Amino acid sequence: MLQIRPRRTALMLTIAAFLLMPAAARLAGAQTQPAAEIPGWVLVWNDEFNGPDGSGPDPAKWTIVTGGDGFGNNELEYYTARTENIHQEDGNLIITARKEDYTGPDGVARNYTSARIETKGHFETRYGRLEARMKIPRGQGMWPAFWAMGTNFDRVGWPDCGEMDIMENIGREPNVVHGSLHGPGYSGEEPLTGAYTLPHGAPVADDFHIFAVEWDPNTVRFYVDGVLTETKSASDVPGKPWAFNHPFFILFNLAVGGNWPGNPDAHTEFPARMVVDYVRVYKRTEGATSTAAR
Repeated sequence: MLQIRPRRTALMLTIAAFLLMPAAARLAGAQTQPAAEIPGWVLVWNDEFNGPDGSGPDPAKWTIVTGGDGFGNNELEYYTARTENIHQEDGNLIITARKEDYTGPDGVARNYTSARIETKGHFETRYGRLEARMKIPRGQGMWPAFWAMGTNFDRVGWPDCGEMDIMENIGREPNVVHGSLHGPGYSGEEPLTGAYTLPHGAPVADDFHIFAVEWDPNTVRFYVDGVLTETKSASDVPGKPWAFNHPFFILFNLAVGGNWPGNPDAHTEFPARMVVDYVRVYKRTEGATSTAAR
């Protein structure tokens, strides 16, 4: 938004600077503010995805996951590291799902491609505020996600490691955002979960939104655009292990099809793009309380 300035010359220079921006940067929702501290929190890790256009995600921060084995959900895509499926552009990370015949180096053949990245081995966190500003695709069978997984996955497996789904959307529910926790005894089709419908039933894919969790010992709060949408805690699973008091790593992916969203249909448009403006992780400052309590 342009700010009114006391001098007309300054205002005209601001307008001129905006108009000289590449159209894609203006229309695709490129980030307009740098990462900043927020009251009660201190920034400890982030990626603003400001790398050169066409470059992949920063390899010091991310691993690109490849493969097409369905990832436990009977998904239809093959995840690749190709720039056609994942790259940076105009200050955003672009994950693109494509309808195409593709055979991976492991011999697995799929009719769709997409991408998935994770910070495993690069960054992990225990507690804090995890947030991302994103614009998701629309269409039956699309399944974009921003989530986190326990770093002990290789040792204890899923769901004992814990899974924190900060944002999921399935194309057949265009107005709804899901936030879920999966752990031992509350996973798969029976997680700790909640659903949030955008105000006035607006489709989630129409604009950028900020999805976040505030994660404290024994409690996780979910937010969409600053609105507290649900709170889950260890008291919700009495007698079952709470799988969220150890470090987690971060993931983004755009799945195609699978058990939950179902398959794409004749109306699903490809290529489909998930655009991530930024991801940021904050820690509480000493004595700070939750956003919900302020």
